[in-house]
Order: sequence, then structure tokens, then C-alpha cells
Amino acid sequence: MPLFSFEGVSPNVHPDAWIAPTATLIGNVTVEKGASVWYGAVIRGDSGPIVIREGANIQDNSVIHTNTELCEVGRNVTVGHQCLVHDCTVGEQALIGNGSTVLDRAVIGPRALIAAGATVTPGTEVPAETIAMGSPAKKFVPLTDSARMWVDHNAAVYQELARRHREGSQPV
Repeated sequence: MPLFSFEGVSPNVHPDAWIAPTATLIGNVTVEKGASVWYGAVIRGDSGPIVIREGANIQDNSVIHTNTELCEVGRNVTVGHQCLVHDCTVGEQALIGNGSTVLDRAVIGPRALIAAGATVTPGTEVPAETIAMGSPAKKFVPLTDSARMWVDHNAAVYQELARRHREGSQPV
């Protein structure tokens, strides 16, 4: 896995986390127990700290960066494929849908779902247990039954999938 020190600060990855061999972690990045960072993802802590909490998953080709503040991805969060998460806070068990963008100083509440392709603009607060839709995301509605299913189960699905990749993937 490509890990890079930046100005003397190196990523800190828990031994029980899984980092895909093509993911890149740079500088002040912490990845906690049971978290996973998938193929092509880039987490660049060159300007401030980034913490990926226990059980979270950062899916393929997503980018996480911050300015000078802490960028925190909470416990059991899913950051879907090709997302941009920048200088913000994502609450526990939230789900950031594929292709979404979450920008500076945004706060995503626990168990919130950011709809695929949505853009959460700087400083926006998305309440807990809601779906945020649109670009910019201005429509917030309560979690539907199908959205709740994704929020409830997606982290566990990716924790199991990470275990399978740790044990069963190898270069050919």
C-alpha cells in the first residue's frame, strides 16, 4: 500500500484496517481498526489531520483532503465510489452516495444519507437520519425505509468484503 510521509508526518494505520494496494495515504492520516480504504482512493493529510474512524469504508477512487482543520469520517461511515470529501465532518454511520461532494466545514449528521451525485456546499449542516438531495443539496427529507436499509447495513457489508479482499486478492 502506498503510504507517504509528508514533512516528517506519516500515516497511522491500525493493523486491523485494510488498505487496498492502489490506495494512497499521505501525511497526517489516521485509519482506525476495521476501516477500509479501497482501490484508487487518495487520502491526503498534507494541510491538516484526517481521521477515518473504526469500521468506516472509503470506496474506490474517492478523495479526502482538508485545509488546516480536522477532517473526520465517523465510525461505520460509508464514503461511496468517486466521492470528494473535503475539510468536513461526517457523523457516525452516515452514507455518502456515489459521486457526491461534501465541502468545507459541512457537518453530516449521524446516519444521514447524501444522495448519489449530491453536492453539500460549504458550511451546510445535514441533520441526522435525513436524506440530502440535489446539487447543491438543499432538499432534506427523513430516511425512507430503503435508505434506512442502506444506512443500517452498508458498513457491515464492506467490513466483510474488506476481509475477503485481505484474504483473497493478490497481484497476477
